Amino acid sequence: MSTTTLAVLVPLLPFLGAVAGLLLGRTAPGFVRPLAILPTLGAAVLAVLVAVRQGGGETISAATELTPTGSVPIDLSLYIDGFAALVAVLVGVVATCVQLYSTAYLREDPRYPSYAALVSLFTSAMLLVVYSGDLMVLLVGWEVMGICSYFLVGHYWETEAARSASLKAFLVTKLGDVPFLIGLFALAADAGSFEIPKILGTVAAGGLDHPTLIALLLLAGVAGKSAQFPLHTWLPDAMAGPTPVSALIHAATMVAAGVYFIARLLPVFAASGATLVVMAVMAAVTMVGSGLAAIAQDDIKRVLAYSTIGQLGYMVGALAVGDRGAAVFHLLSHGAFKALLFLGAGVIIHAAGTNSLGVMSRMDGLAKRIPDAFWTMTIALLALAAVPPFAGFFSKEAVLVAAEHTATGHSEFVPSAAGWLVLVAGLLTALLTAAYATRLWLMAFRGRGVAAPDHGKEPLAMTGVLWLLAIPSIGFGLAAGPISDWFDGGELTPTLVTSVLGTGAAAIGAMLTYALWQRASAKAVLATAASTGAGAAAGTETEVPAAVAVAVAAAESAAEAPEVAEVTHDHPAVPTGPAADPGKAFLGPLHRHAAVGFHLDAVYDRLFVRPVRAAASLVRFLDREVVDTYVRGAGTGTQLLGSLVRRAQTGNVQSYLSALLAGAVVLAIATAVLANVNVGS
Repeated sequence: MSTTTLAVLVPLLPFLGAVAGLLLGRTAPGFVRPLAILPTLGAAVLAVLVAVRQGGGETISAATELTPTGSVPIDLSLYIDGFAALVAVLVGVVATCVQLYSTAYLREDPRYPSYAALVSLFTSAMLLVVYSGDLMVLLVGWEVMGICSYFLVGHYWETEAARSASLKAFLVTKLGDVPFLIGLFALAADAGSFEIPKILGTVAAGGLDHPTLIALLLLAGVAGKSAQFPLHTWLPDAMAGPTPVSALIHAATMVAAGVYFIARLLPVFAASGATLVVMAVMAAVTMVGSGLAAIAQDDIKRVLAYSTIGQLGYMVGALAVGDRGAAVFHLLSHGAFKALLFLGAGVIIHAAGTNSLGVMSRMDGLAKRIPDAFWTMTIALLALAAVPPFAGFFSKEAVLVAAEHTATGHSEFVPSAAGWLVLVAGLLTALLTAAYATRLWLMAFRGRGVAAPDHGKEPLAMTGVLWLLAIPSIGFGLAAGPISDWFDGGELTPTLVTSVLGTGAAAIGAMLTYALWQRASAKAVLATAASTGAGAAAGTETEVPAAVAVAVAAAESAAEAPEVAEVTHDHPAVPTGPAADPGKAFLGPLHRHAAVGFHLDAVYDRLFVRPVRAAASLVRFLDREVVDTYVRGAGTGTQLLGSLVRRAQTGNVQSYLSALLAGAVVLAIATAVLANVNVGS
C-alpha cells in the first residue's frame, strides 16, 4: 500500500468510527467501545507507518481538484513533511490513550456512545488539519474541531457551568475565526492558490502584497484557537467538561492546531517583522500571566489549564523568534506530559471525590491510595517544571536557546527585541511553572488531616495509560538530536547558559514554594488546634474563621463538580480547617486578582458584553415600539376603513337610491360652482 493511501486512511478511520458510533450507539451498544478504540488505534498505527516512510526526508505531496471555483481552485491535497508526520503520531497516540481511559472513566455515563463518537470525530478533524495541503480543506478540520469542542465541553449539559463554558469556548474561538477566514482569502488572493506549497513559493519570491495585514488576521484566529492573550479566557472554563476531553484538547488537538498552523506557514508570518514582534509580546504576556494565575487556582484542572496556556506561550514565542523546530519539539513533548497530567488528575478526582486542591491538602495518605497516579504525576510535573533529564527540560531549553540566538542579533529577519521579550518572559515563566507544579504536588499528595478514602485499585484502563504516557515524558527529550533532522535541521540541544538560567529559575521557584508550604502547613495546624481547643473549652460550636469558611466553601463547590457525580463510590466528607496553600504567600496581594484571571472576564463584560446587550435592547425597543407600530397602524387603518364601508352596505335598495341621488346632487352643485368661478375669472 502506498504512503499516500496510508496517509488518506489516517484521518478517514476515526471519521468512519465516529459515524458508525453515532449510528449504532443506541441500537448496538456492545459495539460502542470497539468502534471508539479500534479506528483510533488503527489511525495511530498508520500515522507511525507514514512517519517511518517519510523519515524526515522529502515531503510527501499529492493533490486532486475538489471542485472548480472559477478563480482560486480548491484541492484535496496532502502535504506531509517531518513536522506533519510527527504531529500526526502525537495526535493518534494521545487520542487512543484518551479513548482507552474513557472506557473506565465514563463507564457509568449514559451518554458515553455520543461522547466516544465525538472524540473520534475530533481526532479525525485534527488529523485533517495536520495532513492537509490546502487551506480550505484545513479550514474544514479547523471548524469541525470547534463544533466538537462545543459538544464535548458541554457534555454535562445539565449544569450551568458546562453550558456556559461550551458556549463561551465556541463564541471566543469564533471571534478569532472571523479575521482568520478573511486572512485566508487575502492570502489566497495574493498567492493565487490555497495550496500550501504554492503559497510558500509565492512568499519566497516576495509575491505577497499585504504580508503584515494577512499575518495579523491569521494570528487572530491562532490566538483564539490556541488560547493566547487576549482570547485565552475560554480555556480555563472549558474544564467543566470531562477530564479525558481536557487531555485531548490540551495535549493533541484544538489548542495545538493554532501553533501547528503558524509552524506550517511560518514564512508568511516571517515576511513581516512587525507581526513577529506582536507575536512575541502576545507570547510574553500569555506566559507570565498564565503562570501567575495557575499559582492562585484551587481546582486542579484549572491549574493545568493555565499551565497549558503558558506552555503554548512558549511555543508561540519560539515561532516569534523564527524557530519552528523548537516550537514543534515543545509541542510534541508537552503533548505527552500534559496528557499524562490531565489523565492523572482524573484518577485523583475519582479517588478524592473532589477537584479542590484545598480539600486534598486536608487529606492524609492520598498518594498511598493511588500509587500509579502519584508516581506518573510526579514524572509529568517534573517534565512540566523542566527538570533535567525529563522531556520538558530539553524542549523548553530549545525555545530558550532560540530566543537567546535572536536576542543576541544572530537572526536575519527577526528583530532582536522579540528575542529579548521571549527570553526574559521564558525565564520568569520557568520560575512560575516550577512554583505551581510544586504547589500542586504538595497540596495533592502531601496533605495532612483525615485519612484519604480507600476505594481499591483504579481500573487498569486508567492506570495503564498513565504508565504508557510516562515513557515519552521521561525519555522524549533524548530525541533532541535525531529529531532535528525531521525539522529544519537546526540544533535543538541545550546550551550551558540557558540550561543554568532556566534550571536555576525552576529551582528557585520550587524551593520558595516548598518553604512557603511548610510555613502555611504549620499555620494551618496551629489554626486548627486553636479552633478545636476553643470549641472544646466553650462546649459549643465555635465560629469558623473567615479563611476556613472560604476554604470550606471552595471545597464544597469543587465537590459538586459534574465529574464527581461519575464516581461510583461514596464521596468523602469535606474536612474542616484551613488549607496549607503556599500560593497566597507566594503572590501576596496579587493572589485575589490572579485567582479570577486578573478580571479579564469582567473587563470583557464591560467593554463588549454589556454594550452588545444594550444595543440589542435598543434594537428590540425600536422593533417593538417603532417598526411594529407602523405595521400595526397599517393593519388598524385598514380595519377602520373596512368597518366604515361595511356600515354603508345595509342591503336596503331605497338607501342606495337615496345615496345615489344625494351624490348626483352634490356633483351637480359642485359643477355649477366651478363653472361660475371659471366665468368670473
